[in-house]
Amino acid sequence: MHSDLSPAGRTGVLLIGTRGQRGPGEVLIRIRGGLETFLAWSDTELPKGTTVLVVETRGRRTVDVVAWDASDPSE
Repeated sequence: MHSDLSPAGRTGVLLIGTRGQRGPGEVLIRIRGGLETFLAWSDTELPKGTTVLVVETRGRRTVDVVAWDASDPSE
């Protein structure tokens, strides 16, 4: 289980797609009893609406994400 304060390990949905190394997108994450947005960086471009997993934080409001298949039975 992850801390209620950290976005790491949580899933979210991209509100603005990421552009790989060219720039971040924006992800909406359920955290601290509500919904919050964070700048989201990824190694590859990910389109708006993609479900992502937060793999690392870069600071207060910036995270690294990867695409996440929510229907994966191994979750």
